[in-house]
Amino acid sequence: MQSVVKTTLIIFGVLIALADSRADSIKIDDGQSALFREILERLATGHYRSQSIDDSLSERYLSEYIRILDSGKNYFLQSDIDEFDQWKYVLDDLSKRGDISPGFIMFNRLRDRAKDRLQSVLTLLEDSSYKFVLDGSNSIIIDGDKRGWFQSEADANSFWEKRITDSLIRLLLNDKDQEEARKLLVKRYQTQIKQFEQRDSQDVLQIYANALASLYDPHTAYFSPRRNENFQISMSLSLEGIGAELTTEDEYTKVIRVIPGGPADLHGSLKAEDKIVGVGQDEEDIVDVIGWRIDDVVALIRGAKDTSVRLEYIPANGDSSNTKIIKILRDKVKLEDKSAQSKILEVEQSGKTLSIGVIEIPAFYMDFEAYRARDPNFKSTTRDVYNLIKELKDSKVDGIVLDLRSNGGGSLFEATSLTDLFIDRGPVVQIRDSNQRVQRNNRAYRAAAYDGPLLVMINRLSASASEIVAGALQDYGRALVVGSQSFGKGTVQDVTPLSKGQLKLTISKFYRVSGDSTQHRGILPDIEFPSTYDFEEVGESQQDNALPWDRIRRVPHTTETDLQPLIGALTENHTKRRRSDPDFVSLVDKIELSDNWDSQKTLSLNLEKRRLRSESWDKQLFEIENKRRQAKGLDIFENLKSWRDSGEEKEDNVVQDISNTEELATSTDLEDEENILEDDPMLYEAGNILGDQIMMMAEYNPSKLVVIDQNE
Repeated sequence: MQSVVKTTLIIFGVLIALADSRADSIKIDDGQSALFREILERLATGHYRSQSIDDSLSERYLSEYIRILDSGKNYFLQSDIDEFDQWKYVLDDLSKRGDISPGFIMFNRLRDRAKDRLQSVLTLLEDSSYKFVLDGSNSIIIDGDKRGWFQSEADANSFWEKRITDSLIRLLLNDKDQEEARKLLVKRYQTQIKQFEQRDSQDVLQIYANALASLYDPHTAYFSPRRNENFQISMSLSLEGIGAELTTEDEYTKVIRVIPGGPADLHGSLKAEDKIVGVGQDEEDIVDVIGWRIDDVVALIRGAKDTSVRLEYIPANGDSSNTKIIKILRDKVKLEDKSAQSKILEVEQSGKTLSIGVIEIPAFYMDFEAYRARDPNFKSTTRDVYNLIKELKDSKVDGIVLDLRSNGGGSLFEATSLTDLFIDRGPVVQIRDSNQRVQRNNRAYRAAAYDGPLLVMINRLSASASEIVAGALQDYGRALVVGSQSFGKGTVQDVTPLSKGQLKLTISKFYRVSGDSTQHRGILPDIEFPSTYDFEEVGESQQDNALPWDRIRRVPHTTETDLQPLIGALTENHTKRRRSDPDFVSLVDKIELSDNWDSQKTLSLNLEKRRLRSESWDKQLFEIENKRRQAKGLDIFENLKSWRDSGEEKEDNVVQDISNTEELATSTDLEDEENILEDDPMLYEAGNILGDQIMMMAEYNPSKLVVIDQNE
């Protein structure tokens, strides 16, 4: 607060200037001011990050709320932003008093702008005499971060004409004729108007409160009573749907994570960062969901068990103008439905064939109900992995790769007990709370169940509990870590009830035994692989207001030193292989193609140029595949059609029996053993690195070589 008198004048001036002008404006409900004060008090006293409620926070609060309301810069004019700027230094004082009127005034302005704009768009689309220019030289910048606010209505009109043209081109490129495309766009914008009309005071309060909560960190959020029901369903992991965590980005519903063991995971097509644009029930027409609120999209995706849902989506990698359609059978989603699995790779090392066991851990799960009921056969990650270790040891493998790629976390207890299988007694992770108290109760209490050669694989989607395991094994010198830098989610959240709804609050941070936090930076691999995920889009470090990386005092622990001297030689061998292995080279080429494609922020509004651009994507993939096949001595594809026909995904590609996961996993494992080099060159390369490690260790310690000989 810069001045009491000045603040009072500003407040009254703004309330007069921006007073709601329409009869249907959303009004503040009784009790919402008190609820907002309750949320603010919980944030100020309970969150891990302590920050002053002052002018600096007020300025950031205003900026964040505007960004959330119109992240694509589609509706507000610069004049709106200038008016809102009068609140820059007073939102802190208003918030302390529970005055949430600025949030409602700004939301109503957005609602009015959006409804007017969308209605004008409908008028244009419904005018059959109006012809969109599809053969001109115009282009469009889609990303709102690359554009400024509209300086005038004329600027807004110009942009929206381009935007409609772009939407029309996307539909034409997906086999719609122009009349059909226009009708579809009319329906889309009619639905978006209805979406704005259906918003209520509960929605406005949630958005306004979450703009404040997000200033603390990206994992802190307020759940209104309606949204809290959806949150509880997702936390129980027993919803009947597709098994995917979703969010809203601009006007799209984006996939955050595909839940292991769910229908989408078993189907195999939908990936993180894909954008869902349409949802259809079984064989019914697909409903366009661009611009929908996320709870309405989720309601369409959910349905009765054993019914099917069709999703139209834009793949994260590739030409954003082309969509794909998949069909998924709904079922209940539970983490324990997809257990840890194992397979055996054979790698050649200096004329010797080494057997490398692979244990894939998709999540850290535990059947708490069965555990509490004292069921001796309760399922858990640690129990399953322990049994897999015994099987691999019986098969006389020479080493084990622990595959934690795309493991988004789960039970901290399970992460700790799983680490206990590979290290002797000692601490596994440190946890510091908001009062700076550190607890080190998560420890390994038994001798290692497996003390042989070990290597850990991670990628950008390895997060939370999986980072704890990888970090502990790296700190103890028990295993080298290969792959790409992990996600960096090193915080603990707690859900606390409010008078209405709930607040998810970050209360603690994870620290490795070395003292390094896993937050923000994640786990850095000893040997780095190319990432199939864009680091500028995926990861904690890319989220606004993420808690920073830091370090606390290390906890005493024993560190093996045998592996560190080998990293240089192992990296050199890896570099040679990745340059010569056709499958690895092909993977790198595809990643580079995708990165180059995504870097193009401007799109042509010429239909023929866009068609050529889409064909160029397929042509470049076709050339990469033929280059790989030629290097391996395989028959090359004669043309694009033969290549497309060989790998075309059918729309009716449904997982017929996802309840029988053991049978499905067994058949999949057999195929993986035959095609692992081609299908997953990174895993095969991890096996080669571990093979190198085993042979190098044998040179330093000849007795190790005797062990290898005995395994033959």
